[in-house]
Amino acid sequence: MTDTTERIYWLAWTRLRGIGSKSQRALFDHFGSMATAWEASAAELADIEGFGAKTVDSIVAQRPTINPDHLYATYTDANPWFWTLGDDDYPALLRESPLPPPILHYLGEPHPEDLTGQRPSVAIVGTRSPSDYGKRWTRRLTEALVEKGFTILSGMAAGIDAIAHETCLRHSGRTIAVFGTGVDVIYPDSNRKLYAAIRDRGLILSEYPAQTGPRREHFPARNRIVAAMSRATIVTEAPERSGALITARLANDYGREAIAVPGNLDNPDLRGCNRLIADGAAQLVLDEQHLLDLLAGLPGLDPQRVTTTSAPAREIPPDFPELLRRVLEGIPYEPISIDQLAANLGLSGGELLAALSQLELMDWIVQLPGSMRYQRC
Repeated sequence: MTDTTERIYWLAWTRLRGIGSKSQRALFDHFGSMATAWEASAAELADIEGFGAKTVDSIVAQRPTINPDHLYATYTDANPWFWTLGDDDYPALLRESPLPPPILHYLGEPHPEDLTGQRPSVAIVGTRSPSDYGKRWTRRLTEALVEKGFTILSGMAAGIDAIAHETCLRHSGRTIAVFGTGVDVIYPDSNRKLYAAIRDRGLILSEYPAQTGPRREHFPARNRIVAAMSRATIVTEAPERSGALITARLANDYGREAIAVPGNLDNPDLRGCNRLIADGAAQLVLDEQHLLDLLAGLPGLDPQRVTTTSAPAREIPPDFPELLRRVLEGIPYEPISIDQLAANLGLSGGELLAALSQLELMDWIVQLPGSMRYQRC
């Protein structure tokens, strides 16, 4: 967990109008500390790429109106459990996405395997008014994934989302629900029993503070978190205009896999899945084994090896070369780009590439196919 001072200032920056996730990341990357950024002069802020005079003037004008310490004390009374983007245990896959929420609230018990991605997660999403066909295949695919130890993500909406969560819990699986409300707000009310079960046995996430009620614009935003935190997104049934399709297309944008269950051409409520497949935005799934085969081909995913507990980490020997140790310790179990790694470690490109090559030959890390991203084995 990041020290409290940094958490105070991550929260303070979220209270400035016009300073979103992208701007906050830029501040952190530039200054290395949100507390330092808070004290920065107008001239220092203007040095950040993309910060024009209007943005800088707005920051300078707003900061005196906020007391960060008082804000934090008041906020944590109502929101005792949350991560900031600077916290070490902030979900790794979400952190690497283009627009991670600077503040992520949670309710339930976080598992390190989920946060680091050592236990891979798959999203299952779809229509709020599923047919018997959609219900049946949601249950079948969820059961197959739970049996192999996957965490199931969804948005706890009525219909497909709720069925995926319920099926996962019924088979003693791990499930995570991402809300478009505060984590303390049950929506829809028909999911009250499901809410209690996920709170007690899974994890509830939201970028919105406590007591935030349902708002139309929050649910599409919620979808980006579902897509970002999942290695793959499966749409089991959806019409052509559906939030589930937004989630699948976001998965594509984030370099994740999208998979769709083909639908009956006579049923307009199933055309969304067929459209994803026709557009090349999702792979077609034939049955449970075909789904597991598709997932086995993804970087970092092998359903035959996934269990509900993580394997012990391989220990670095005491006599390990210092540069290699430094680079290795900077590489998480989730993919990280070489640019981000270089920025984190402060190493030159040549120095870093040489170390990465040695670590890969020693089977400590793996380079993801077709990319300049690495992850620890």
